[in-house]
Formats: sequence, C-alpha cells, structure tokens
Amino acid sequence: MKAGAVVCGAGIAGVSAAFHLARAGVKDVVVVDPRPPLTLTSDKSTECYRNWWPNVPMASLMNRSIDLLEKMADESGDAFHLSRRGYLFVTADQDRLTRLALDAVEMGRLGADLYDDNESLRRRFPYLSERALGGLHARRAGWFSAQQLGSWMLARSDVKVIRAAVTGVEAGGGRVAGVLIEGSDTIETPVFVNAAGPMLQEVGRLAGVELPVYSEVHLKVGFRDHLGLFPRDAPMLIWTDPQVIDWSASERTQLAADGRADLLGEMPPGCHGRPEGGIDSPWLLALWEYHRIIQEPTWPLPEDRLYPEVVMRGMTTMIPGLAAYRDRLPQPVVDGGYYTKTRENRPLIGPLALEGAYVVGALSGFGVMAAAAAGELVALHVTGRPLPDYAGAFSLQRYEDPTYLAEIEDLVETGQI
Repeated sequence: MKAGAVVCGAGIAGVSAAFHLARAGVKDVVVVDPRPPLTLTSDKSTECYRNWWPNVPMASLMNRSIDLLEKMADESGDAFHLSRRGYLFVTADQDRLTRLALDAVEMGRLGADLYDDNESLRRRFPYLSERALGGLHARRAGWFSAQQLGSWMLARSDVKVIRAAVTGVEAGGGRVAGVLIEGSDTIETPVFVNAAGPMLQEVGRLAGVELPVYSEVHLKVGFRDHLGLFPRDAPMLIWTDPQVIDWSASERTQLAADGRADLLGEMPPGCHGRPEGGIDSPWLLALWEYHRIIQEPTWPLPEDRLYPEVVMRGMTTMIPGLAAYRDRLPQPVVDGGYYTKTRENRPLIGPLALEGAYVVGALSGFGVMAAAAAGELVALHVTGRPLPDYAGAFSLQRYEDPTYLAEIEDLVETGQI
C-alpha cells in the first residue's frame, strides 16, 4: 500500500492535519489509530475555545484557528454547533481584579469587556456570587462539539482511516520511506505525521526523537441539572481565585479519617464550567484540576470518587444557587484524559530531524481550540508553502535557542486553566 502521507493519531489534531493535507493537494492521506476517531482524549474537556492568551504566538495561533472554525461553521451549516458566548473570568480578590484590568489594557486587541465592580458584573450576570468583585469577559471565545467537527472534516476530505497501531517508521536515504502497521504490511510513504496525543512521546521514539513533553491527568464531570439551577445562557465561567471548600465539621473529620486532607486546605484557582447542549438541555460540564498528577499515560485513569462533589462545591462558590445540590448531588458522569504538554505550555508543530517526519502535538488542554490552525500549520510545513509569522514559536527547533530557553526558565503564566 502507498500513501501520500500517514498521520498517526485520529484525535482532533490528527484529523485536522489529515483534512488540511488533503485540502492542500496531498493525495492518499491515511490516518492510523487503533481506536475510533476522536474517542481517546479529544472530547474529554469542556470543548471550548478562546483567543485570550498571555503571549502573542499563542494568541495568533488561536485567532487563526478561530478564523478557520468560523469558516468551517459557515461551510458546514454549523454542523458542530459553534457557540460564541465567550469566557467570563470572575474574581473576589481585589489584587486579581487589578490584574484582570491590566490584562484588559495589555491584551485589548484580543477583545474583552471588563466589569470592575460587583454591581456592573451582577447586573449582566445576576446568578454570580455577591462576593465577586468583578470579572473579565473575553468575547472571541465559546465552545463546540469536537466529535461533530472531526466527523465533518473526515466526511469532507478523501482520507482513509485504518484501525491499527503504528509499530515503526522506516527510513531510507535519510528520510521517511514507510510506516509499519500492526498486523499489516508497511505503508510506503514519504511523509509521517506524529499526532498521537498522549502517546506523542512513544510514537516520537519510532521516528528516533525524544520529545520534551509530559502528561497530566485531567478529569471532567457532567451533571444532570434537574433543578435547572445553572443558567442556560451563561458563557464559560471561570473562578480565578483559590478557595477553601466549606465542608461541615463532620465532613472535615471524615475526610481527614479517609486520608483526604488534600481537600481541607486552600484549593487552587480555575474551577470552571458551562452549559452543555441546547437551551432545553439539563446538562452542565465542569472541570477543576485541583490535583496535578503527572504520569505516563495509562488506562484506566486514576479514580477520585469525590471529584463530582468537590467540583460542585467549587462551582457553588461562583454560583451560590447550586448550593441546593449540597445535600443531594445531581446525577454525575465523569470521564477524562491527559493533557500532554511542553514545559511552557506551547504546542509542537513542525518538522523532526528525520526528513519527511513531522509532529503536531503537545496541545495540552487546548487541543480542541488549536487543532484547526495546528493542522493547517503542519500541512504548510509538509507542502513547503509559506509559513505564518508564528510558525517558529511552535517548532521543535526553538529549544536550540539559548535566549528562548532563558525566557521560559522562570515562566509562570502559561494560559493554562
């Protein structure tokens, strides 16, 4: 079998790469993955997008991705339900509100509305806590269905999907010559794209490269909001402050006895959630990465039976009306995946040392929002077409620049929620 390009990984990044390769004129593009498309990690998030990022390369990549998403939404008749409700970053801390105000000035080109007092904030979003001092509403943001987008891209491109694992990359004359597929013959191809998501490092080694990535466990919970307490017209809501959960005295005693003292002190910022489905849907999605579990990707994921309870308590800090669920949690559905990332939380998109080998990965928690532009960028690399100004910021070669390495040594703000 011969192919113009083989993409390893049928997540949203791999599907987007294959879609853009095919649209760029590469013939016989093949996607190889042992799992069905978009079933490993691509839908294990809040499936949101935003252009609100603390550095120019990421903001540029995301703005391009949103351009493409809007174009595809028009072309598909909004097959993947592109929401444009924005992100609302909420705080009850005066110093943090000052920081949001500075961000609104420094990143004003990205588009946001600042609510610098409780009255103006709650006039617009009356369901928020009276504790909230203000918030910042990033406007070019929202969410969509990753599954539906991926399905549409596959349906609109002449791409073949093979359900198998990649077991090797063959080289000849210093470049890619073929890709070995489990239980099959070698696919002859001049191009190999590593889009393996959490398996990025493992697949990279098949092409003779160690990629500077690691993976974090991330969970997501959906709640059936049978009391209709979460506002259906809400944007993506993010509580930007650390918080201490208001466990009762007996609950604190029991948690301590159960070895869960980690839930008793100050918890990290970033509890966030949004409505899921249409106006009549009862579901809401919420995430809070209050643990930072770094490990090699394995399945099943580590379990946390208290995750739904903790996340609902965290969301209640921002939306007090959810306290009606304090004594009886609504029906939860928990799933999750891995955020595979670089130390500075920027993706890897571009060529590898072996000629004809490329990577599009380390998309961390922003894979859904970045995939459109990331797939386009790797296709530009493959086809030798002009690259955008931000391309160098995402190449593996950036780690050969001493100035860049010095810049990221003390990096604190990476845009990760």
